[in-house]
Amino acid sequence: MDGAGAGVGGGGVVVKDMELVSKTLQVEHKLFYFDLKENPRGRYLKISEKTSVNRSTIIVPVQGIFWFLDLFNYYVGCQEQDVLSKELQLDTKVFYFDVGDNKRGRFLKISEASVSRNRSTIIIPAGGSHSDGWVAFRGILGHINEENASHQFMLSHQQTSGHIPGLYDDVGAGFIPGSSSSSSQTVNISDLSLDQSVDHHRNERSSKVIRVDQKRFFFYLGNNNRGHFLKISEVAGSDRSSIILPISGLKQFDEMIGHFVKITKDRF
Repeated sequence: MDGAGAGVGGGGVVVKDMELVSKTLQVEHKLFYFDLKENPRGRYLKISEKTSVNRSTIIVPVQGIFWFLDLFNYYVGCQEQDVLSKELQLDTKVFYFDVGDNKRGRFLKISEASVSRNRSTIIIPAGGSHSDGWVAFRGILGHINEENASHQFMLSHQQTSGHIPGLYDDVGAGFIPGSSSSSSQTVNISDLSLDQSVDHHRNERSSKVIRVDQKRFFFYLGNNNRGHFLKISEVAGSDRSSIILPISGLKQFDEMIGHFVKITKDRF
């Protein structure tokens, strides 16, 4: 299961995905559905595009919401002649972002490729010369990002009080189990301010990624019922491995890295 779909609980009982946040956005002739969901494996964002003839869906790991926001900031602010295609790797998924033109105008195509699902694509119209459609899409992502952060904050508080049964210590990068609290809203482009800015400060402090040669390293600062931790995930192609470092060991880890940086500085 790739984050989406029903899970199987103890005794073979099927556990349905729990809906936390649901939003709808109309851009020109298309409807986009945003559903932040949770199952025993964790959280994910399901984004569906619906037209009069078909429907397509991409599934975004919850930690990818921040990176989607960052990419939409890029495309909204980029001059048309300078726009570049982008690639985003999250766990075993790769998302491709490409801008194109047709008789209706500019659009952003987002394709998801993974080992467990067929390739799926959604296409978001720019929505005119001011990219109103992309701005509105970014606004929805920002709202969901904030809702998710709020759910995580409540989770952290309830964890310390011991009120959440069946909480998992580690269910994969970006997947954090939580409680059920659903909110729903339908939004049109006109409902969102075009100069709306998205606050990334909370996420910038808690997640980072670096690229070294053909590898990416994801850093995620989180917490569970054992305390706070730093999770470092190494991704190379479809291979992924992780280590989880308790916050109490960060200083020693930093000193050890510094030691090897110093002794290799003049050797290589």
